[in-house]
Amino acid sequence: MKHSFYDVKAKKKVSAEVTEKVTYGKKNNKRYAFKAKTSDGRNLTAFVGKEAWDSAKI
Repeated sequence: MKHSFYDVKAKKKVSAEVTEKVTYGKKNNKRYAFKAKTSDGRNLTAFVGKEAWDSAKI
């Protein structure tokens, strides 16, 4: 699945293949995110809503 990420080093939005779904925070205050890698191996993270996170098939 492809998703849009902001590449801080390149200072632009890029589209990358999502490698995993992760959650951050405690039980009451969870944040949902997708993780990916750039072609040169740098990590990318994009925070998404719970609906997008639940519907993603990874």
